[in-house]
Amino acid sequence: MINRRKLLKKIAVFSTLSLGSCGWRLANVGSKDINPNQSDKLYIYTWTQYTDKELLTTFARQTGMKVIADVYESNDVMLAKLQAGGSGTYSIIYPSDFMVQKMAEKGLLAEIDHQRLIGLDNLFPQFNDPIYDPKNRYSIPFNWGTTGLLYNSEKLSNPPEDWEYLWQNRDKLNKRITLLNDVREVMGASLRMLGYSYNSQDENEIKQAYQKLKLLKPAIGAFDTDAWQNKILAGDLLIAMCYSADAVRISRENPKLKFVIPRSGSSLWTDTIVIPKSNPNLAGAYAWINLILQPDIAAKIAQRLYISTPNKAAFEQLPQKIQQNSNLFPPESILAKCERITPLGKFEEIYDRYWTQLLT
Repeated sequence: MINRRKLLKKIAVFSTLSLGSCGWRLANVGSKDINPNQSDKLYIYTWTQYTDKELLTTFARQTGMKVIADVYESNDVMLAKLQAGGSGTYSIIYPSDFMVQKMAEKGLLAEIDHQRLIGLDNLFPQFNDPIYDPKNRYSIPFNWGTTGLLYNSEKLSNPPEDWEYLWQNRDKLNKRITLLNDVREVMGASLRMLGYSYNSQDENEIKQAYQKLKLLKPAIGAFDTDAWQNKILAGDLLIAMCYSADAVRISRENPKLKFVIPRSGSSLWTDTIVIPKSNPNLAGAYAWINLILQPDIAAKIAQRLYISTPNKAAFEQLPQKIQQNSNLFPPESILAKCERITPLGKFEEIYDRYWTQLLT
């Protein structure tokens, strides 16, 4: 089973085929776009869920390039690797929205030349000028979703409606709860339950959120972003904090597992595609983005990976059952209560300090 946030081995797709004949071609580029030693390879760095073998094969078939995908388990792991000297390895990376801001501020990203893109106008309007990257200067949206709770409806007859359910039922849920291993998501959920912002910059509010989590900690089985998936399928967990994309996929394996977006609000996230400034294959990077922007390709990706496409033209090609899946495409009434996680600069040290206390 493919997990969204788990470090796995490299996946390589090889092809010796020439360009395909489906109407899409690699854009004309100059020799300055490609490192001569990398012209037949495209290295991407992505979340585990997005290593779509069929997409890799399609790209290799149409361009003749060998695609090599490394995967990471968190945005922080990805950033640390790039800053440690790995930025010159990859031509495509998949950071989340708030990380796009951080990477741009650190000068790690190339500005995207929209004139080299085909299909950018296929996006939903809200993804054309996102708050985390105005005018899509550095990124192209790939998938979006929310964070919530996946629970076993067979064993929990009283379903959760909000984050406070975990505290109210901690004796019954003892050691059969998992929370994400993500400081901003976990602290944010506790903040939101208390009526504060996911992006609070009030240390007193952060401390209150920490104290609530400290009360819950004895009942928490683990702070885990991936391993919970097999555990909840096996019946070892009753409830898990997770990303909607994972919840949709897992619930297809066991329909008794239900997902809920807490009524007090949650996080709203977008995973994106960026081109690092020190990329070795700019031509391949634009070819990759152009392939993904094709409506028929984007629609197929959405169906294979159970993700929420930001591509309006692709959405219109999806079966009605998928279009009406409120876990993939929540109504505006729910989204209005959700917040995007934003970078907080030096104040993030406050979050990290309380997070370290919580874990230790």
